Amino acid sequence: MTSEPEDRIVARDVHKAFGELEVLKGVSFTVRRGSATTIIGPSGSGKTTLLRTLNALDVADSGVIRVGDTEIDFAEPVPKEQLRRYRAQSGFVFQAHNLFPHKTVLQNLTEGPLVAQKRPREEVEAEAVELLGQVGLADKRDQYPFQLSGGQQQRVGIARALALKPKVVLFDEPTSALDPELVGEVLAVIRDLAVQGWTLVIVTHEIQFARGVSDQVLFTDGGVILEQGPPAAVIGDPKEERTRQFLQRILDPL
Repeated sequence: MTSEPEDRIVARDVHKAFGELEVLKGVSFTVRRGSATTIIGPSGSGKTTLLRTLNALDVADSGVIRVGDTEIDFAEPVPKEQLRRYRAQSGFVFQAHNLFPHKTVLQNLTEGPLVAQKRPREEVEAEAVELLGQVGLADKRDQYPFQLSGGQQQRVGIARALALKPKVVLFDEPTSALDPELVGEVLAVIRDLAVQGWTLVIVTHEIQFARGVSDQVLFTDGGVILEQGPPAAVIGDPKEERTRQFLQRILDPL
């Protein structure tokens, strides 16, 4: 039996363009198992596209990416079954929740495991109830998304991603669509996941959150990773002038 690799994500020379606009210009990085990686950078720097290539929501034009135990060379045509296995390695938490409005909270969590993974209903529902307790929403299982606050909907979205038992959980600016007073409850859930040892990749504009939760920070600009390392280095003592300028504007806007 082979042991599970320490690197949950390995990306090598990843490129992605939309028409004439080259958004990713040869990006390479790794994510260790059980670690939290945050991606920061200005708007238009490629950070969300980078995240979406890890779940093939945006399929890379070239480069090699391994997520969990599935590796794809995107320079070659990718068979549908290989792409399905690749996508199944990660759970994705969107900015705008993307819950099924006509399904209850519990049904939102069980839909994927029941339909996509063909798992037994009793097992799936028991795990879903446990996950709702983990995100502080055990009493909301029979409610519908419209009955929840934005922060509660986002916590349901996180639980739904976890219900698929992914190797990696991807977050696309999970607090950007929330009212300021609801941000803290969502960030607290993500911090708990990091403590529990989930492998997380988070695109965020919450720099202090990134400083506190991250094992690794990637600073993107102009379609490349300009700087990467522990938060004490990238946020606390950046080497690149562009990183310093960005952080100064964010942390000291006046």
